[in-house]
Amino acid sequence: MSELHNRVLAGKDRLVADRRWLHQHAELSWKETETAAYLEQALAEMDGLVLSRPTPTSVMAVLKTGRPGPTVAIRADIDALPINEENELEYRSIHPGAMHACGHDGHAAILLNAVRLVCQDKESLCGELRFIFQHAEETPPGGAVEVIAAGVLEGVDEVYGLHLTSILPTGRFGVCPGVLTSSTDRFDVTVQGKGGHSSMPQECVDPIVTGAQIICGLQTIVARSLAPADAAVLSVCRVRAGEAYNVIPNTFEITGSVRTYDETVRNKIEARIRAIAEGTAAAAGAEAQVTYSRGYDSIVNDPELTKMGRALIADTFGPEAVADLSPIAPGDDFCYYSQKCPGFFVELGAANPAVGSDAPHHNPRYKLDEDALLYGVEYTVALLESRCRL
Repeated sequence: MSELHNRVLAGKDRLVADRRWLHQHAELSWKETETAAYLEQALAEMDGLVLSRPTPTSVMAVLKTGRPGPTVAIRADIDALPINEENELEYRSIHPGAMHACGHDGHAAILLNAVRLVCQDKESLCGELRFIFQHAEETPPGGAVEVIAAGVLEGVDEVYGLHLTSILPTGRFGVCPGVLTSSTDRFDVTVQGKGGHSSMPQECVDPIVTGAQIICGLQTIVARSLAPADAAVLSVCRVRAGEAYNVIPNTFEITGSVRTYDETVRNKIEARIRAIAEGTAAAAGAEAQVTYSRGYDSIVNDPELTKMGRALIADTFGPEAVADLSPIAPGDDFCYYSQKCPGFFVELGAANPAVGSDAPHHNPRYKLDEDALLYGVEYTVALLESRCRL
């Protein structure tokens, strides 16, 4: 075992304690007041860091070595999801309607404890290291755009991030060059008909029947408007209409999600949604109002940094720790960092059925395997020290 591995193991109790505190005090996007205060206080106890608040609920720590070298940034997101936790844990969320069901408590704990170890080695480093604890990743337009606007990436040469994932077993790192994640868009369709008595549909323009036809039409987009090689997912996730069993309502509302990996495909799907909704409604004598809201863009990993990251993971944990990934559908606002400078984002496995860590992300019973945190800290320290070594 390496010296770094032993140092990481020696800090396990603190690492787990940090993660459990963060989990217990889960806070939603733009409300991460306690979380940011906890992180700032912990960082203030470390020597050599310059702290700032890019936004009210984000924290950045900067380590300036005073020696020429690259400026390297790494980001961890810190917000929770609007979910009521169902896990029976002594450290379960104390805030109703807020739960770390996506691993952001783990991300923050990993980076916090990696900073502790990096600060201990600062005399052997060069350049500048920026540690960004970012708010509001879960809610587009996301916190990334705000902290970037506040200047956290000014002068940065490379930026890194990771995400704990339930699609890989603990200790395996998912690596994907180029496009890693999908864009994350939302569409809303309001069908305006003419309501009336259910016994006299001939006097009405039924928005429910029209809306159902629109839904069926939308499902043809991927199958009939895109080439077979154009990967995309279109899902209708919510419909809303009516209040009574014997009243045809005036309106029918449809809400859904679109995931794509290519801007041309993204644009085509938006155009087809509008054409199908408006055309189907017009044929029925109704009207359709379409709102298409663009969420996060795709994360695009820099090829050279991906090659470097793959080699570093293999050297640190063994070649078997590297898992080749195809692009995945979940999105992340890390995309905006990698649009500003070369970036590398890796997926770190945290699934272990043996300890009950097998529920998917965004599930009220999601529970990450805390052993994954050790892999995250060791990877982060090894990465940063390799990029800023004298």
